[in-house]
Amino acid sequence: MYITLLLSATLMNDAALHPIRACQVGYLPDETKYAVIAEVSSGEVVIRRASDNNVVFTPTLGPAVLDRDTGDEIRRIDFSGLKAAGRYYVEAKGVAKGDEFEISRNVYARPFRLAMRMFTGQRCGCAVSLAPDFPQYHHPACHTSDAHYDPSTGREGTVNVSGGWHDAGDFGRYVVNSGITTGTLLWAYELNPRKLGRINLDLPDHRNGTPDVLTEIRWNLEWMLKMQDSDGGVWHKSTTARFSGFIMPEKDAADTEIVGLGAEPFKVTTATADFAAVTAIAARVYRQFDREFADRCTAASQKAWVWASNHPNAYFTRNPKGILTGGYGDRDARDEMLWAAAELFRTTGAKSFNDYFISHYGDWKPTLSANRAQGWPSVENLGMYTYALSGRKNASPDTISQIRADAIFAADELVKRSRENGYLIPMGHNDYIWGSNSVVANYAMMLQLADRFSPTKSYKDAARDCLHYLFGRNTFATSYVTQLGARWPLHPHHRPSAADGIDQPWPGMLVGGPNANGKTLPARQWEDVEANYTVNEIAINWNAPLVFALASALP
Repeated sequence: MYITLLLSATLMNDAALHPIRACQVGYLPDETKYAVIAEVSSGEVVIRRASDNNVVFTPTLGPAVLDRDTGDEIRRIDFSGLKAAGRYYVEAKGVAKGDEFEISRNVYARPFRLAMRMFTGQRCGCAVSLAPDFPQYHHPACHTSDAHYDPSTGREGTVNVSGGWHDAGDFGRYVVNSGITTGTLLWAYELNPRKLGRINLDLPDHRNGTPDVLTEIRWNLEWMLKMQDSDGGVWHKSTTARFSGFIMPEKDAADTEIVGLGAEPFKVTTATADFAAVTAIAARVYRQFDREFADRCTAASQKAWVWASNHPNAYFTRNPKGILTGGYGDRDARDEMLWAAAELFRTTGAKSFNDYFISHYGDWKPTLSANRAQGWPSVENLGMYTYALSGRKNASPDTISQIRADAIFAADELVKRSRENGYLIPMGHNDYIWGSNSVVANYAMMLQLADRFSPTKSYKDAARDCLHYLFGRNTFATSYVTQLGARWPLHPHHRPSAADGIDQPWPGMLVGGPNANGKTLPARQWEDVEANYTVNEIAINWNAPLVFALASALP
């Protein structure tokens, strides 16, 4: 189905037409504000107000530098001193006019809404509509029939596992990827309850008294709860046997399969431990809104912990015969177990979870590193941060001190890398992997969490610089989030966007971004091509840290 394509000539030509690269969404009044200009050695640069084209600010133009990850010779344009609300653009006189951007306290409100409503668009098992913002994006209920147990589960029959979010550009649902996604979103709420508690997402299942953000997250939590077996173990995934073609989700008539290991104990340690962590967070977060649901989550989490403790090495390493969907294989469950122990300790305060964490967190030295962003195969960072944030009186002070010190050291390194990078992001040369844009967003999350331990302006600014890169201050002068900015990917690897007959893609989706795959100039290895899923697919675990980073930037 998939083919390898050369870098899109059209996109490269478009980028060449836009040598001024600014955040196309905008900036907060008091944050640092930079644009980047390429292919210009000298000349006057000014900021003009969009409403009347008057010059309102003359920025500082930095020296020419070579950005090694793009090969671009660029200069930074510093207009941090411009703080007045309004719409503006950068102009290099006689050379180029940049895209408009906004300066406002609420500049990140619409990006947050679209990035969060991306999950509404990914819902499975119900009719979907992105009205009122985008009523043209909708489809009837999909994948509503009971799922069949694949032979890899060791049983026969069917079971209801409807609901949840489609994982990515395909229609599969995978517990390990739902784990980090749902956990990250729950943290976004838990750390910003005042901000997110009042946001109206116009959900069809709005619950009076429950914040819409939590209602959206619960749609996936209810599916995860269905994936737990009666003994506490959790199945790896529910997908069709193979990926569908580029069709709308309701047209996918193939049977949904519950997929297991193919041998005893059939369920999977990593999926079960991720599930334990996420349901432990849910037990805390939902308690004030729905005590019965919180109690369900507590019981499910503790039952999953027992199963995972008794089956520490049940690894899903490859698909069983006949299953060709995403593998999410992992041969090490220590990080998932650490995260689960930390979340269960934070929720319950129980000595057993504290003891487990204290006995195992030292497997990672340092506990947190600027070279180790969290991702679905590696969730130990989440365990470290949540233990240090637990607030439990019986937590180890020495352990918390070590984690906080490592978090701050890592954040300092990320800030240093950002300042040395031409586009002001903390990406290392080897960070341009499949889903590199999620690495950018997860680095922003690490900076914002370090700021919780030691409030520092440089951490806040570096985290927002990650957003500025994702929203257009990059070598392609393109926002990597659909329907945000002046230009965005038109051809994401996303089946509804390809099959709905609408020219524009579904909104609020962060595409994977540059994937070096051994090539030089790693930050240039992206193309806006539907078939190239290695750079242009979308995924729930990429949108989640984007939501987290945006939540922290809301007023």
